[in-house]
Amino acid sequence: MTTRVERSFRGISERLAIRYLGNLGGEQVADDTVEGPAWTATISSETVGIGPSLTLTEVTVVFEATSEGDADDLESLVDQFAQKAMRAGG
Repeated sequence: MTTRVERSFRGISERLAIRYLGNLGGEQVADDTVEGPAWTATISSETVGIGPSLTLTEVTVVFEATSEGDADDLESLVDQFAQKAMRAGG
């Protein structure tokens, strides 16, 4: 069974998410996919409403460990990515 973590971040773009994942050791292999040494991240985005007149981009990243033994490393990756995204996003 593969370890899978899905997180959403507001205020960053897909392009920026891909760059952050690259800085964390990944390589973009498709428009919406970045692969690292023991993980894969798939990125999607949508516009979400905030109140009656504001909208933001919400980027969702699905992180998956490539093997069962990499679950702890995946959690560390998610935490590192979240720190980068929080500094940039809203």
